Amino acid sequence: MKINKGKVILAGAGPGDPDLISVKALKYLQSADVILTDRLVSPLLIEDNARKDALIIYVGKQCSKGIHTPQEDINELMVKYAFQNKLVLRLKGGDASLFSNVLDELEVLRKNNISYEIIPGISAAFGAAAYAAIPLTARGHSRAVRFLTLYNIEIIKQKQWKEWAGTEDTLVFYMSGKNLTSLATYFLLHNVDPNKGLAVIQQATTPYQNTEVFSFVSLSKNNLPKFAFVPTLIIVGSVVNLHEKFKWFKESKNLESYFDKHKTLFEHAI
Repeated sequence: MKINKGKVILAGAGPGDPDLISVKALKYLQSADVILTDRLVSPLLIEDNARKDALIIYVGKQCSKGIHTPQEDINELMVKYAFQNKLVLRLKGGDASLFSNVLDELEVLRKNNISYEIIPGISAAFGAAAYAAIPLTARGHSRAVRFLTLYNIEIIKQKQWKEWAGTEDTLVFYMSGKNLTSLATYFLLHNVDPNKGLAVIQQATTPYQNTEVFSFVSLSKNNLPKFAFVPTLIIVGSVVNLHEKFKWFKESKNLESYFDKHKTLFEHAI
């Protein structure tokens, strides 16, 4: 079986702070011929470290604003440049394997006999929790954590809401900002422990990070404020109550998009 000389690196860039990329992923960033980058990768990371002659291609997705690069296009770009014997870096926000389309990409690389590596990154959950000083597990609070999404809230069954409301596990919801009010409402309807907290962390690990914490006692009496739809992570559990005591990161109330404001390159966007 013939193996192409090109290679694709599937790497996580971390959740926003450019310093959170791994040393291994950084080395590939500094040497790659072609960089296919997601929307939630810090543009400063690429601007400061990519080769000046590297081809930068923005393949981001933000469905709420109609920004969408079909996965088929991303697959074709990986294959196209690997067939040209290029070192291709497929740079993903957060981790390379968590809530990403890595399976589709692996399938097409294997089908085309293209060499690849997978390099993990700090996920949004770990970055947001650390920068908001919310341990995801902690003695006396939670012994387990689950990573979830409400991207399609319509498919969630009532028994699932009941189980989530009753568990002592920490629940981390990705891609769920638009469904925040529904999430809080369903938890209250299913008798969530009123002492648990709900944290909304926006643009985690960036200078624009904003963390707001609510108790379910307060949510039973007052409506949630409206949040701008920027990268948002939601954490539910008693560990959320530790934020106020241990918070260390200086946050901003700036609701501009950190990723869009600093996106000064990417002329090659599809």
